[in-house]
Amino acid sequence: MDTEREDSKQPSSSEAENDGASVTNVSIEVATVDAILDKLCRKYSRERKKEKKKKNPPWDLQNLVILVTVVFFVIVVITWSLLWIFIFQRESNSGLYFAGMFRVANVEFIPEYRHTGSNEFMSMANRIQFVVSSVYKKSSVSRLYRHSVISDLSSNEGGLLVHFWMVFVVPRLKFAELCDECVSAILRDSVLTSLQNRTSVGYLMGLPVDLDSIFINAALRSDYTATSSDSQCVDKLYANLPGAKVPLNVFSSWGGLSCHVKLTTSPGSLIRLTITAFQIEPSDCVRDSLTVYNALLPMRGRTLYRVCEPVLHILSLVSTGNVMLLSFRLSQGSKSFRGHFQAIVHESCLSVIQLQSEAGLGGEIRSPFYPSLLPPYCTCTWNFQSPHPTLGVALMFQNYMLNLKDFKGCEHGWWKVNKMIYCGSHIGHSTVFHMPDPRPEVVFRCSSRRADLPFTATYHTFNISQPCPDGHFLCSTGLCVDRKLRCDGLDDCRDESDELFCSKPSKNCGGSTPVHPLYICNGERDCANGRDETNCTLETSCSDIRYQCKSGACILKRNAKCDGVSDCLDRSDESDCACGQPSPEMPGLGRVVGGDSAVEGEWPWQVSLHFGGHLYCGASVISAEWLLSAAHCFSRERLSDPRQWSAHLGMLTQGAAKHTAEIRRIVVHEYYSTMNFDYDIALLQLKKTWPSSLSAYIQPVCLPPSSQALTETHTCWVTGWGYRSEQDKVLPSILQKAQVGVVSQRECKRRYGSLSPRMLCAGVPSGERDACRGDSGGPLSCQLRGGSRWFLTGIVSWGAGCGRPGFPGVYTRVAKFIPWIQGHTLLPAD
Repeated sequence: MDTEREDSKQPSSSEAENDGASVTNVSIEVATVDAILDKLCRKYSRERKKEKKKKNPPWDLQNLVILVTVVFFVIVVITWSLLWIFIFQRESNSGLYFAGMFRVANVEFIPEYRHTGSNEFMSMANRIQFVVSSVYKKSSVSRLYRHSVISDLSSNEGGLLVHFWMVFVVPRLKFAELCDECVSAILRDSVLTSLQNRTSVGYLMGLPVDLDSIFINAALRSDYTATSSDSQCVDKLYANLPGAKVPLNVFSSWGGLSCHVKLTTSPGSLIRLTITAFQIEPSDCVRDSLTVYNALLPMRGRTLYRVCEPVLHILSLVSTGNVMLLSFRLSQGSKSFRGHFQAIVHESCLSVIQLQSEAGLGGEIRSPFYPSLLPPYCTCTWNFQSPHPTLGVALMFQNYMLNLKDFKGCEHGWWKVNKMIYCGSHIGHSTVFHMPDPRPEVVFRCSSRRADLPFTATYHTFNISQPCPDGHFLCSTGLCVDRKLRCDGLDDCRDESDELFCSKPSKNCGGSTPVHPLYICNGERDCANGRDETNCTLETSCSDIRYQCKSGACILKRNAKCDGVSDCLDRSDESDCACGQPSPEMPGLGRVVGGDSAVEGEWPWQVSLHFGGHLYCGASVISAEWLLSAAHCFSRERLSDPRQWSAHLGMLTQGAAKHTAEIRRIVVHEYYSTMNFDYDIALLQLKKTWPSSLSAYIQPVCLPPSSQALTETHTCWVTGWGYRSEQDKVLPSILQKAQVGVVSQRECKRRYGSLSPRMLCAGVPSGERDACRGDSGGPLSCQLRGGSRWFLTGIVSWGAGCGRPGFPGVYTRVAKFIPWIQGHTLLPAD
């Protein structure tokens, strides 16, 4: 364009010739140079831009550094997150902890071992830890073993008792590879292969370990961290002088923590812990508790005793060695523990007892360490010497009895009387044990896994040929009762043995002879003239078959409670009667075994108890806060945790409960026997009651009076969601019911043999109506003659199979437990 513009200004040809050195040429030349220069400038400019583009990329060096840093940081975060998820967190979640102990023999205990910071302790602990680690690093679980920690050293039988922790890291799928027995077997086998000279001591790398002392239990990670040396809630106390009391007080300043107190005494002595007061909230050891261990670590198998309720009276425990661990769990609030501990010597419980020459005179024997609870291991021997060969020795126990040992073990004391073996058991009345030998040797050994109730017994002589005085009857309990009381309808022997083999008494309806007590005011017209049911509100002497009013007065009428008639002068028999009235009319006959279904609101006190989310037992509503069930539903340790249970109320079909409640605590009768199901009763406290709007579907059943009279004419029903036959594999979804008849105690004992007065039988001769598995703890509801209310007469307990002909179901007799129920629930008395 510039060339074209210059060309348009060129001069004529004549002027060019005259000039010679034409300016035009110069101008053309100049014009050409400018154009070239302009082109060069443009090209240079373009080249510079290209160079700038090459020298200045989109990200300069500073931005590049930032980018690399960010990328590196992201990679690090992702890597650590993956490590935490797949390695560290997995290791924490899959860590298994074991607490154990064993005795190192032939090693002298020195006081420095009590202090974990001493050089002596560290030296010995390192040596033992190295040996333990070597054993497990060479074992089949070496890839899972992580480390060991020696926690404490104490004296034991001339050696050292070592308390230690072991930690394993186990993939969840391999948890089953490590159990108490598995981990313990590794150490035992290592010692077993090194045993010498037929002793129980083997040598592991020069360390003498007693094979019989090895004890290992799985533990919780929380226990491991709580008892570690850096924990702020572990204390150690030492009692040196025998008998000297060392105060031990814990207050709410420790609330919300799990605190541990380790107690030790001098070698060869025992520890007696005395609890004078313990103020906590009853919660079945869920929130507040004290667990006492026969060790210095919280090992489940060494649990001595657990306190889950407030202690209002002095309670004392004795260890089996010179160590004890107190594990406190206190929630927030005003909580306190007061007590002390002391060193005591082993009791030499061996004595020779000379009896007086006169029959009936004697003294008293007591359980070892009385009044303390019995430790798991103890023994006592009494050698009685009667002055005459015709006089034997009798022991009268309070709340304790002896029975011949069968194939089962002894849970509450092992007894050897001469050559015969007996088992002790706790019971709610006195018994007399007769030994027809003038010089019997009585050996007692503790046999409970934990601390057990103590006992006392008075001893006296008796005539071997005539244990009871003239005119008296010898009961199976050993008691002597007047013969006139036999077959009178009253349980004078406390085991109904005075009412066995009795023909049905005559009614004595006519003449001046009194009507037999069995027929008087029992709610049925046994005499045609009605003589047996007259004057029933008259006050009389109190007994088991007399109704007691709140004023303390007793009347003849046995079933006076909540029958719609005010029989007591203070009208107390008709108070607190908002119970036992279902909404609909009762439908026709049905049954659990083989069963027909109930209808909505028919049994509003029926409860379905679920353990771990599944039906396990039944129960009955007895108040807005309490349920009643069977003790055997909660007898195992894992079943005693109320947090695993839930109560489903107002429910006809499984899964459709009107109200579901958590369980606050479980109270099992203290005398419950797993051997014969005696005292098979338990209370459950709800965390939250049901709303009043559900009263048509949920309401309590009436508790019977202690004097309740039952005959075969009473209408009784058993209900539950249990199996409908003994061979059934599927539980019914709808509540089942069965009408059953009350079976006489005489007939029931003929079928089953041993039967306590706290049991009753109900069923039908054909057996086609009965309770079954899954119904345990549920109600046997009875409606008394002429009344509209229903009473909880029985609790499903046990029986021979389900629905077998001739074998009725056995139920806990609720009327025998009214004082016990009222004592725990504060429910109104009869």
